Amino acid sequence: MKLYVGNLSFSTTEEALQAEFGAHGQVEEVALITDRETGRPRGFAFVTMNNDDEARTAIEQLNGVEVDGRAITVNEARPKSNGGGPRGGGKRW
Repeated sequence: MKLYVGNLSFSTTEEALQAEFGAHGQVEEVALITDRETGRPRGFAFVTMNNDDEARTAIEQLNGVEVDGRAITVNEARPKSNGGGPRGGGKRW
């Protein structure tokens, strides 16, 4: 199950998230999202856990918990939507 982790401190590392979520089950992947242009963290991440029951336990145990001075938000990630971003390039006359 893929989990969304929000309200992260900009100093939170993938290793710290691995440790937090690893205490509740096997973590397959941690993806700390960064800005494409600056490389700075954007304040959220995705954590993938192999076992859905362990993932649900992690949501229950970690949602609202303070990590690096911030109360994190943890819930099941929603599928990526297809809309929203800019399309194409240049002007159209």
